[in-house]
Amino acid sequence: MFTVSFGQTAKQKELEKKRTELQQEIVRVNKLLFQNQKKEENLLGYLNDLNKKIQVRSDLIKAITAEANFLKGEINKNEKQKKALEKELKVLKEDYAEMILKSYKSKSEQSKLMFLLSSEDFFQGYKRFRYMQQYADFRRKQGDTIVAKTEKVEALTRKLQFQKKQKDALAKSNRQEADKIKSEKEAQVALMKKIKTKEKLYLAEIRRKQAEEKKIDAEIERVIKEAIAASRAGKNKTNTKVDVNAKTSGFALTPEGKALANRFEENRGKLPWPVAEGIITRNYGVVPHPTLKGIVIDSKGIHITTKKNATARAVFKGKVLAIQSVSGRYAVYVQHGNYISLYNNLDRVYVSKGQEVSLKQPLGVVFTDKVTGDTELKFQIWKDSQKQNPIYWLARM
Repeated sequence: MFTVSFGQTAKQKELEKKRTELQQEIVRVNKLLFQNQKKEENLLGYLNDLNKKIQVRSDLIKAITAEANFLKGEINKNEKQKKALEKELKVLKEDYAEMILKSYKSKSEQSKLMFLLSSEDFFQGYKRFRYMQQYADFRRKQGDTIVAKTEKVEALTRKLQFQKKQKDALAKSNRQEADKIKSEKEAQVALMKKIKTKEKLYLAEIRRKQAEEKKIDAEIERVIKEAIAASRAGKNKTNTKVDVNAKTSGFALTPEGKALANRFEENRGKLPWPVAEGIITRNYGVVPHPTLKGIVIDSKGIHITTKKNATARAVFKGKVLAIQSVSGRYAVYVQHGNYISLYNNLDRVYVSKGQEVSLKQPLGVVFTDKVTGDTELKFQIWKDSQKQNPIYWLARM
């Protein structure tokens, strides 16, 4: 039995959702990474932004291709279904026409009344009457079946026409994206050639920044370890000395702290982003430099590029554990039981140490680099003294 519906399948909805998300990400890339004209001294940053854009557009092309291929398969399947329906309909119409013809001939030879009156007895007459009723009922059902099959063929035809329009629109979109990525790759090659002439300068600058980041990361780790040690010293009233190097299982938590940590864990993959709008421009972990060969980046968290004057906000309720100042910029540590969310690279802060904060409460303004024009939040999540990949904790934007 065939079923015809204009409703999308779960697979098609999933593919369409992925394509829409990537299209929205390209909008964010253009808005957040290309809102300022990059200066000559920041060619490397511009190239990184361009690489990000090319990567997202490549993913979009793959998503469009996957959706178009799926639609192609659906069209082929529906065309076979339509042919089978049309074949069934043809047979039904031929049978119905033959039945009508026989009925007409029967009427011309003798009337229904004569057919009944010529019965040998009442029982035979009743059987003939029931036969005439059943025959009429069968004709009606045959007619209804033909109408239903005709409607199915028409609905399937409309669905095929709609799917073919969708496929044509996807093909057009794919061609447009391919043209854009071609020009972007040409710009990428030109930039790489330009950067190559100053590669030693860029390498030196990157190594300097990496050394700075390493110092900041060590300071972050020290602050967290001190906080853990202090919590355990506070629990053990007989020992008030803080031993940073002591091997412990983590924060000493009150029942309320444990409950808060459990609620934080329950929201893994559902936490709001620490900024209202943003795009990830550096992933967590050890990754190769997006532009220069031989350079690796050890990222303790993620970098999120956002709009100028953007506000960093708490991803969960908690208490401000510490506020750190490094080179005129700030980092806010928010404790959620034995979890810590860290908001680094702030220009100014709105909270103070020990303050209780609520979900999405503003913590401070994200710093904007005057040279690059980029506004970038450095976001980390820790469980006790262990780093976490924030990607797994945040909801999809």
